[in-house]
Amino acid sequence: MGYTAALRELRGAQKAAKGVSLYSRHINRPAGRVLAAAAYRAGLTPNQVTLVSAAFSFAGVAAIAVLPPSWALAAAVWAALVVGFALDSADGQLARLRRESSAAGEWLDHVVDAAKITALHAAVLVSFHRFFELPGPGWLLVPLGFQLAAVLIFTGGLLADKLRPKVPAARPGPGEPPAGPAPSAPPSRLRAVALLPVDYGVFCAVFLLLGSETVFLTGYTVLFAAHALFLVAFMAKWFRELRVPSAIRPG
Repeated sequence: MGYTAALRELRGAQKAAKGVSLYSRHINRPAGRVLAAAAYRAGLTPNQVTLVSAAFSFAGVAAIAVLPPSWALAAAVWAALVVGFALDSADGQLARLRRESSAAGEWLDHVVDAAKITALHAAVLVSFHRFFELPGPGWLLVPLGFQLAAVLIFTGGLLADKLRPKVPAARPGPGEPPAGPAPSAPPSRLRAVALLPVDYGVFCAVFLLLGSETVFLTGYTVLFAAHALFLVAFMAKWFRELRVPSAIRPG
């Protein structure tokens, strides 16, 4: 299969857009599709693409912790993180194209994501401590709080997806043909816009402000506040969806 044919097949094998922000739907997934087709032609496996994604992401993380803030650093970090994020989409798309999805590949992908989220905020904390003239030492708590919120949103969402009860399909009546899949509602554009503050791609964009300590600190703190608010809303939603009615609770 050539590059164009692979790209065409990938366009028809996309995951559902429900619950996905505008950035991931219209920028990251299409970029991942292009990279997945290129990886397919290069003979790469999905796990190899995951590792390349990790290399780009952690190069950006290391640069934040090691180098003083500048506009050149801002552009380089943003580029590394954005390419890493696109490759993070490409590995799953490549797995579907090659029909090689596996539990091991999914595990590796989630482990890299968890490490990336944790390390990125840790790198910001190191940069704050080494290079920034903060208004006070209490500002060092912002990356720690952001890290906690991001990890809880990632882990909580992952667990909710795995533990959410599956609704059994309705059984057809006597003489009735088997029911087909229920038509899904089109994804909400309003929800896609509302989810932008907690989209990883939008978070990557804040590092474009790294050339100005004041502007970066402001943008980073605003995104932290948004994550904290979404964390409360998400946790309430996921707990409500997973709560077992008392009438059928085990024991």
